[in-house]
Parts: sequence; C-alpha cells; structure tokens
Amino acid sequence: MALKNQIIRTVLNGGLLFTVFVSIFFNPISAMAMGEGPARVPNFNDFSKMVQNGKADVLSGVYVKNVLALPVVQQPAGNAGYVSTNDGQVTQFAMASQFGNVGLLAHNYLSGKIFSQLLIGQEIRLVYGDGKVEYFIVKEVLQYQAMQPNSPWSSFRDLKDNSVLTAEQMFKRVYTGDRHVTFQTCIDAEGISSWGRLFVVAVPKTDFSADELRWGLIR
Repeated sequence: MALKNQIIRTVLNGGLLFTVFVSIFFNPISAMAMGEGPARVPNFNDFSKMVQNGKADVLSGVYVKNVLALPVVQQPAGNAGYVSTNDGQVTQFAMASQFGNVGLLAHNYLSGKIFSQLLIGQEIRLVYGDGKVEYFIVKEVLQYQAMQPNSPWSSFRDLKDNSVLTAEQMFKRVYTGDRHVTFQTCIDAEGISSWGRLFVVAVPKTDFSADELRWGLIR
C-alpha cells in the first residue's frame, strides 16, 4: 500500500495527470477523421490470430463481440501522454500497469467513439501476443464533467450523482485497486472536445458467480 501511494505521489508531483486527464486528448486532428461508419467486427478467432505477435505478456488486442475488435499499441518509454492518432487502435496506458491494471486510451473522434457503446454486463476479451486471453465483464460506466476542461488539475463532477472528485481522487478511482480494465476517452459537449471524461470499468469474469453468468449477465 505504501508503495502504491508513493507511485501516485510521483505521478502527481511529476505532472503526469496533465497528460492523463488533459493533454492526451488535445490533438489538432479534425473530428472528421472518424470516417464513414463502424467497421465490421470479425469473429474472435480471426481477430486473435491477426493480433498475435509471439510476445508473451504483451497486450496486443481487445475484443467485444459485435462492438469492437481493436489492436492495442504500447506507449513509447517515458511518454505517458502518448495516445495513438490512428483510427482502429487503442493505446495501453503504461502508468495503470504499475498498479496491476489495464488502461486503454483512445481519442473520442477515433477509436474512443466506440467506448460509449460498451454496456454493463458485456464480456471484454484481452488478447496477448502469445495468444493468451483474459476475460472481463463490464461493471461500471462512469461519466464526469471536467469543471475546468483546460486545467490539468481540474476537479470532476459525476454526472450521475453530482459528487465531485479531485484529479488525484479520479486517478485513484479509475486506475488503482483490484485488477480491472479501464477504457478512457473524452466526452465532447457544449463545443468543448474535452468537456468531460468517460470511463468504462470491467472486472475479471471470475469475480461473478455461475448464477450471475447463467442468468443473462453477459450480453
């Protein structure tokens, strides 16, 4: 616990929350880069073979049936603010890995536009370079307004209950704790591309009972 708190303090003191919550989503590429429409989602076996590269323990793809099938790219060393500008990709957030979790980032005018289609109960499959697959279930969909969209230290208002979190509390809320996957993108509203933040949180499938799974939890 002390080590995790030290890492969080390092993140804060180093200004990395600027890149996590603000600068990674500011990009001059026009929103028209979204393209004509969603691509057909391949079957899982075909997708898995496509993204495998032989690299064990390196995340290479994320799959949700009938929703998305996206290759995962890694951030360059020392560049915690990097997010791919290629549509059809998501970026693994290296800082989340320090807490044993998986962060998946995408701009909301590129692959991040699909994140809003993720629903509670859907199954998430993570594919690694050696073909290993991890299974998760979407547990939460969180939406926040950035009270100061252009500030790296903005607080965030929960659109569900109006509670407010600081930047530090937000980081802890979505990227620390027991193992989980967090999808993150911006919410575009009121003419502001970084008006808010969308987080979709999925927990290991093994956290659910057989009855929960049997009675239609998975979509």
